[in-house]
Amino acid sequence: MEKRKGKAWKFGDGISTDHIAPGRLFHLRSNLPELAKHVMEDARPEFAEQVQEGDFIVGGRNFGQGSSREHAPAIIKLAGVSVVIAKNFARIFFRNCINVGLPAITLDTDKIDEGDELEVDLKAGEVRNLTKDEVYTFPPLPSAMAHILADGGLVEHIKKHGDFKLD
Repeated sequence: MEKRKGKAWKFGDGISTDHIAPGRLFHLRSNLPELAKHVMEDARPEFAEQVQEGDFIVGGRNFGQGSSREHAPAIIKLAGVSVVIAKNFARIFFRNCINVGLPAITLDTDKIDEGDELEVDLKAGEVRNLTKDEVYTFPPLPSAMAHILADGGLVEHIKKHGDFKLD
């Protein structure tokens, strides 16, 4: 997994899947590129228009709480976000991130500010804050999840390696 570089978009605690993928736009769920034009709209209306390829969403506690819609991480990825960083994640949202090929890392985000330039090295377990010349470490993902991410998500992983087998 390569290093990823971009700007931090800071969000607080309790960002739900409805903040990420507004429920009123349910009719767009079969058109993810169109739905991605509304990503994070209920948390920050200008986000979808201003986010740049490679940028990072930096959240607080319980990021992705709410429904189990896999649309939420899928449209974050389609919008160009390269990694979601949060203090912790709702369990289903975290797994959905991995399944769609969007890295999600757990880290105390208090020292990261809006607009900080970051470089994330998933393999080394490091976030470099280039703006502040600081390095923050995080526990590396389990190897199974790292392989799924490297393959571009669970569907691509299964296409490449076949079905998982339980012994």
